[in-house]
Amino acid sequence: MKRPADIQQRLLRAWYQQRSWLVLLRPLSALYCRFAMRKRQRYLDAPSASWQPPVPLIVVGNVTLGGTGKTPMVIWLVEHLRSRGLRVGVISRGYGGKPPSLPWRVQPTRDTPEQTGDEPLLIASRCQVPVVIDPDRPRAGRYLLEHAAVDVIISDDGLQHYRMGRTLELVMIDHARGLGNGRCLPEGPLREPASRLDSVDLRIRTGAPADEDGFYALRLEPAELVNMKTGEKVRPDAWRAPPRVQAVAGIGNPERFCKTLENLGFVPEIHAFADHAQYNENSFAAFDHGEPLLMTEKDAIKCAGFARENWWYLSVDARMSESFVEALHARLDRHLPPRQNPISEPE
Repeated sequence: MKRPADIQQRLLRAWYQQRSWLVLLRPLSALYCRFAMRKRQRYLDAPSASWQPPVPLIVVGNVTLGGTGKTPMVIWLVEHLRSRGLRVGVISRGYGGKPPSLPWRVQPTRDTPEQTGDEPLLIASRCQVPVVIDPDRPRAGRYLLEHAAVDVIISDDGLQHYRMGRTLELVMIDHARGLGNGRCLPEGPLREPASRLDSVDLRIRTGAPADEDGFYALRLEPAELVNMKTGEKVRPDAWRAPPRVQAVAGIGNPERFCKTLENLGFVPEIHAFADHAQYNENSFAAFDHGEPLLMTEKDAIKCAGFARENWWYLSVDARMSESFVEALHARLDRHLPPRQNPISEPE
């Protein structure tokens, strides 16, 4: 019996390799596309029906299924805006999490990935900012504003959640995969028609070498390898262990993690799990434990309680161009009161 991860990856490959048999799904795709367009049009026709927060709200979303780098982008935005003196909060659906109640404010020292979902816990742990999860994002936003002083809200995903008003829309696209076959679900990977890209504020290609054609480049730079048992940190170029490693990737685009490790000189045996997969002590029992086990930071946060001494995660830092920073400032400044405009000041 095939694992869900295997089925997921086969479907993703079909979309991004533009397999001809997908045309059989075109009638369903056409219905889905019309539904998505009508949903957005209802928002455009009656914007007052959406909750608009009293502070700027930035949506970091995508139009495709599969990993596009939303979480690194959210982390970069949080750190960048905080460096300019702004108080930042994050809202998220909390995919896969089962908190005791909703809305739920994530507490890194208390909560588990099973309660909050992996990405909200990672963002809260790494950035130390208030993170609230709730599938009802307006409710999450109101709760955040009631319980924390914030100048800007960032929504991790939610581009298609039109009950939530937004100030800026940032859309992420994987540079290598693009839009696949350019078709809506289920024939292709699109959540909305490709024309949706024309209406967003900023478009970002994850993994692109440079800005071009109206897209800004987000580069993911490996920062350090962190031992999950001891906390030891090692620069990837200072790795002294054998290059052959076992590699775990429970993310939307495991190929990107594999390519990153290869570029660092590793020889990985990649084990792809479903995005947001939950792990336990037996999840990696069949792997060769004579070799180090490397994983993403998003995976590591779910394995901290049973990590072994030769398990490591690779932390990465997002890098954005100066032109992106300028474009962000130009769009955001006008929505901030004058006293909150340190974002316009040079570093």
